[in-house]
Amino acid sequence: MPAPLTEQQTRRDGEALLDAAEALFYEKGVRAVGMDEVRAASGLPLKRIYRLHPTKDDLVVAVLRRRDRRWRAELSAAVEEAGAKQGVDGGGARARLLAAFDWLGRWFAEPGYRGCAWINAFGELGPASPAVLAEVRAHKEAFHAQLADWAHAAGLPDPSAVQLLAEGAIVTAAITADPAPARRARAAVEVLLDAAR
Repeated sequence: MPAPLTEQQTRRDGEALLDAAEALFYEKGVRAVGMDEVRAASGLPLKRIYRLHPTKDDLVVAVLRRRDRRWRAELSAAVEEAGAKQGVDGGGARARLLAAFDWLGRWFAEPGYRGCAWINAFGELGPASPAVLAEVRAHKEAFHAQLADWAHAAGLPDPSAVQLLAEGAIVTAAITADPAPARRARAAVEVLLDAAR
């Protein structure tokens, strides 16, 4: 009889599974990837995979949730760094908001950029998976709240234009395979900030 798995091994297996599934789902799409492909990429037996995540939808939700934490943390770190360079009175709030679009541009330029993982998951699964739909909505609400906080701090009373510019840039960059939409969206935000003064 095999020895029971330790908590540390379970964590390692879980991370390996999420790493493999995230890479496959992002590159090929959720529906195009079968669980045998996830098994081969993760190196874990199917029985172990299904013990960690009983359904494919559970796995997709776990992938999106972990990606959300990492993605928004990286965005926040870049934004805060840009704001700190400007200082409290030296345009820090404006710099933070514009830095969000600079960060998006760097993301769009990464090799293998295929757009927003949450929009992609919604496009594939839509309302067919309530759990995935809830995760997509949670990510978008949190991202929009971040943008709203930065927009309000920079003096924009209504953040909806900033949110739409960000979402439009994300989708357009994926379709065109060009990071330029981030620069154009940033320029539009600068116009909004100048008009709000």
